[in-house]
Amino acid sequence: MGDESGSHMSADNPKKLLANVRIFDGTQIGHPTFVVIDGDKIGTTPRGARVINCKGGILIPGFIDCHVHLASKECLEQLRQYGITTCLDMECFPASLLKSLRNLPGLPDVFSAGFAAYHNRPGKFPAEGSVPDADAARLFVANRVAEGVDYIKMLSDPAPAGGVDQPSMNALVQTAKQYNYLTVAHSISPGGFKMALDSGVDIITHAPLAPALDGGNAAKSAIARMVAEKRICVPTLTMMEGIDQAKGGGNYKHAEAAVKAMHDLGVPILAGTDCNKVPDAPCSPVHGESIHHELELLVGAGLSNLDALRSATVVPGQHFKMISDRGAITPGMRADLVLLSKDPLVDIKNTRSIQKVWLAGQEFDPPAPAAT
Repeated sequence: MGDESGSHMSADNPKKLLANVRIFDGTQIGHPTFVVIDGDKIGTTPRGARVINCKGGILIPGFIDCHVHLASKECLEQLRQYGITTCLDMECFPASLLKSLRNLPGLPDVFSAGFAAYHNRPGKFPAEGSVPDADAARLFVANRVAEGVDYIKMLSDPAPAGGVDQPSMNALVQTAKQYNYLTVAHSISPGGFKMALDSGVDIITHAPLAPALDGGNAAKSAIARMVAEKRICVPTLTMMEGIDQAKGGGNYKHAEAAVKAMHDLGVPILAGTDCNKVPDAPCSPVHGESIHHELELLVGAGLSNLDALRSATVVPGQHFKMISDRGAITPGMRADLVLLSKDPLVDIKNTRSIQKVWLAGQEFDPPAPAAT
């Protein structure tokens, strides 16, 4: 059965036996064995399963892109073609568009913030996102929860970047915690990064393109605080590299050094690309392909091949509670899987060697060839 992306979805047998496959268990790649897919979950009993010979290929959990911007169903098709089975959207509006992209069979699972809170933001952004004070912050969170978003996002870079002020940010985080929601802060500048830390936000997205976390006692103190308070970073190096290339100045080195410093001291690093189709964006990483480039940049920043691979598979499920049912190949977990022909622990570029994708147990064969 064909679909709009040109990839082929197999005849639907709810139980499949992936034979002669080497499994990435989160720490290493094992010897050839088998995996059972039973419906949309990893199963245990192979009886009655359709056998698929994986020819010694390497099976990893489906990729999770922790920072995307969705504009259409086409974006989701592109994500799947490159092995992404779950995406964490950081801004998609109006609400009707977001609703139309959720729960589509055979396409990546979508989680979203809806849209971000801001103070004074140029461009065509929802008026409801304007948060000039703490009272507005509390109302913003209540309204997003009522809309069914999955986490709360805010801009923390101070004027003229359009972010909320510190009291409003504090109120956003405190109110979100009352609803048991995670919070995400867009923080590109050193000032925004500090605001995010001071507010108690859970996840900081982007790595600063200026000296902030790449040297000195103040930087080490800030990172130690992140570790102690269990903060998470999604550095979006693909976007930071793109901004630096567009504007010049060689400031990408600061983002790269910040990632290395955070990783070395124990801050969880999650892979996210900031892929988007926004016409006036400073950089528009391509949906799907950019996750592989992001992993390469993470390795360039000092992560091992193993840690880079974990940042897009195992680690997101450990920190975003709504996706704790994926990111590992164990019985009962969601059957989001990618079959590779080459070992990514030898060379991270081998994440591009995609042979098959299973999304909630549905098999796609083959996805579009990954760019090299």
